Amino acid sequence: MININEPAREYEALSSEIEAAVLEALRSGRWLFGKATEAFVQRFSESVGVEHVIPVANGTDALELGLRAVGVGLGDEVVTVSNAGGYTSIACRIIGAVPVYADIVLPGMTIDPEDVSALLSPKVKAVVVTHLYGNLGDVDGVRRVLAAAGREDVAIVEDCAQAHGVGDPGRRGGSLGDLSTFSFYPSKNLGALGDAGAVVTGREDLARQVRLLAQYGWESRYRSVVPYGRNSRMDEVQAAILTIKLGHLDAITASRRAVLSRYRAALPSSYRLCALEGAASVGHLAVILCPDRAAAADHLKRHGVQTDIHYPTLDCDQPAWRDLPMRTGDLARSRDAVERILTLPCYPHLSESELTVVCDALASLPSAS
Repeated sequence: MININEPAREYEALSSEIEAAVLEALRSGRWLFGKATEAFVQRFSESVGVEHVIPVANGTDALELGLRAVGVGLGDEVVTVSNAGGYTSIACRIIGAVPVYADIVLPGMTIDPEDVSALLSPKVKAVVVTHLYGNLGDVDGVRRVLAAAGREDVAIVEDCAQAHGVGDPGRRGGSLGDLSTFSFYPSKNLGALGDAGAVVTGREDLARQVRLLAQYGWESRYRSVVPYGRNSRMDEVQAAILTIKLGHLDAITASRRAVLSRYRAALPSSYRLCALEGAASVGHLAVILCPDRAAAADHLKRHGVQTDIHYPTLDCDQPAWRDLPMRTGDLARSRDAVERILTLPCYPHLSESELTVVCDALASLPSAS
């Protein structure tokens, strides 16, 4: 069976570099706030093209701290999408904010700026643009509709958890909004060997606020000057690992894009790859829209290809949240897509023989009835 992901293959390819970096971090005797973290912050800042990088414990913390930093509080509204796995919704619920679910545009499955415009209210404090599956969301389009509505006060937060390195040089994902959040979960394009995340911004005021929130609200030791501060930080071992992997990110991205290109060419016309082309996608996930998902998944399984669904339930339909405050638009495209999406294997160390098996299976998928 060709699995959805094989993260151990990346480790094997980079093991000598990673192990040397980890050993150096361990021998330093400084396991938090040390040289490894400083090096990663500097290199990641250069990669994204944004001055301030605040390492935190994970991507969900990054979203919560980022939303708090831009001023989202109890009862405020945050416009987001409902098809991205629930992480922004979770951050909103922790804060006490109300998620407002906008529809998506195809093929990237990212937020529809026109629907954002339709859902604006006086309570909206932020819009989260999730670069889903590694596809660059339309941050500029969201900014235009906010300006047209006279709502430049609304913060734009980029969720870059699946989109490390997306975009052209000088306009990378993570540099386009007011503030951006990253996850470095092991399965990400830039993944640690444990949990880690970061908040990124070009604004000094927001960077200061995130730094305060990420360590108890402390302005100085034991002196808290902002509410809701807590402990969220990246350790030296993960920072060392990420610095090594960051040096290979361009090659990893090129391999993932090559996989997407092969799948796009193999798919029958009744199927659609949910991926933008060129620099607008980094191929975090290879997701297709199927005329009949169950039939497609069964066909691929019989051909030795594992599949998955990212993500099977819209946030607004989650049992835990259905009775909590929220607003939604029409969500017609989101509701159609959630019934038809199917995830294929996509990672940089798929072998040529494995790619051939997947592509042959795709080419023989059952057509729409």
